[in-house]
Parts: sequence; structure tokens; C-alpha cells
Amino acid sequence: MNDALLLLPDFALIALGFGLCRYSALGRSVWEGVERLVYFVLFPALLFQSIARNPIDLASSGALVGCGLAVCCGGIALAYAARYLPRVESHHHASGAQTAFRFNSYVALAVAERLAGSQGVAWTAMLMALCVPLCNFAAVWPLARHGGHRFAAEIARNPLIIATVGGLAANLAGLALPAVVSITLQRLGTAALPLGLMAVGAGLRLGALREDPRLASAFLGIRHVAQPTLAIVLALALPLPVAQQAILVAFAAMPTASSAYVLAARMGGHASYVAGLVTASTLIASIGLPAALAALAWCRA
Repeated sequence: MNDALLLLPDFALIALGFGLCRYSALGRSVWEGVERLVYFVLFPALLFQSIARNPIDLASSGALVGCGLAVCCGGIALAYAARYLPRVESHHHASGAQTAFRFNSYVALAVAERLAGSQGVAWTAMLMALCVPLCNFAAVWPLARHGGHRFAAEIARNPLIIATVGGLAANLAGLALPAVVSITLQRLGTAALPLGLMAVGAGLRLGALREDPRLASAFLGIRHVAQPTLAIVLALALPLPVAQQAILVAFAAMPTASSAYVLAARMGGHASYVAGLVTASTLIASIGLPAALAALAWCRA
């Protein structure tokens, strides 16, 4: 199936969330609760389960993980550097920088399964095991510094970092969860993907981007141009196996994390500006992600 068609079910769920929020009794107040349920319960369960149960095989996937870390580090460096653009408002930068390098893990896992089946999910889970803590550390830092929060305390109670580190520790320790725990986590995680994607659609907003459109353009350019380009270069330069190339480029071309909005709101950031960035990134990725995969195929030809 064409890569663009592989993504249609995921973006259809986003569109469904948008429609339900705007045109049904399930208004914004309902979806704010759904966002928190996904962020604090369902998605941590999915992260923990995905990382804990999939073997970490760096012998065959070390290059893929290294490339994923390089892409994330490049995005973080560019996002931090955007602070020095002329007339950048510090509140906008502290709040929005995370959208330039964080990635929507709901979409990442869904797309990985469509691109490479269970093996693709395992590779993506391994990327997430290392990149989720890195990106969340980098997201919390400017918000904590700007808002006067204690960085260590914010990191210690971040549910995505807790779940990722816990899953990684369980994996490395060879911990076998009791069947009832494993099945419960699996069912919670299964609910995370559709609800998370629909919550992204319910939160789509663009108006606040008018407050600082140049900075927004910089963040979106990093997310949807610089990182996919770097991923294609790394994938072909090493070279990675064909299936891993697609996983890496899709990973680099993801829409930004919808949970960026929740983090900004909870830490006193400019939540509406971040919501606009999440919205724009989601819309751009609907075209940009298939385009990045097509560019990879063209470069391989």
C-alpha cells in the first residue's frame, strides 16, 4: 500500500476528534479530561508496556538508535538556537521550543506498525526508550528556567519519563510481569492510541500563532524540514537496512507531541501558542510525513 494511504487511518481519527469536539455534545471540556487521562494514565501504560516487552537488540539496531538520537539532538540544538533570533519573545520560545523536537508517539507507534509490522513497533519502542526521556528533559528545561520551577522536581514527576525509565529498567532486568498486570497494561495502551489521536484533533487551534509567526515558522521548519532531511542523510550514509530507513525517516517526520500543550499549561507556559504549533504541525505532517518517505524512496532509487 502507498505510504500516504498507510497514514490515512491515523489522520482520520484526528479529523474525527476535531469533528466531535466542534459539532457534537462532546465539547472541549470533555476532551480536556481525555487529554489528561491519556497523558497521565493511558500513554504511560503504553510506553511502559511497549518498552518493557520488546527486546533491546543494539547489535542489529544500534545504528538506528544512534541515528534517532542524532536527529533528536539536532532538533534540540536548533530549537534552543532559535532563542537568539531577532525580537524573540522569551515566553513564546520557552513554551514552544519543545514542539520543534518532540514527536507524537501515538502516531509513531501506529505508523511503525503499518510500515514494518511488529518489528517496526519494536524498533520504534527502542527509539522511544532513549528519545522520550531526552526530549522531555529538553522540553522541561526552558519552561522551568523561564517560570522559576525546580527542574529536578518537574523531571521527577513527569509521567512519560517515569514510564519510559521504568520500562527500560524492566526490560534490561528481564522482568516478567504477572499476566494480569501485563494484560491490564496492554488494554490501557490499546486505548491510548485512538483516544490520543482523537484528542489531537479536538485540540486543533491556529489563532495564537499570529502572536509570533516567525518563531513558529522556525520551530515548524526544524520539525518538518530539518529533522527529516537529517534522517534521510543519515539513513543513506550509513546505510541502514531498507526497513529501518523508513522507520527512522517516519520517526523524524512525526507531528509534534500533542502532550506539549498539557506540559506548557501545567508549567505556566503560553498554552494557546503551543496548541497552535501542535495544530500546525499535525496538519503539515499529514502531507510532510508521506513526502519524507517518498523523498527517501527517490533518493534510494
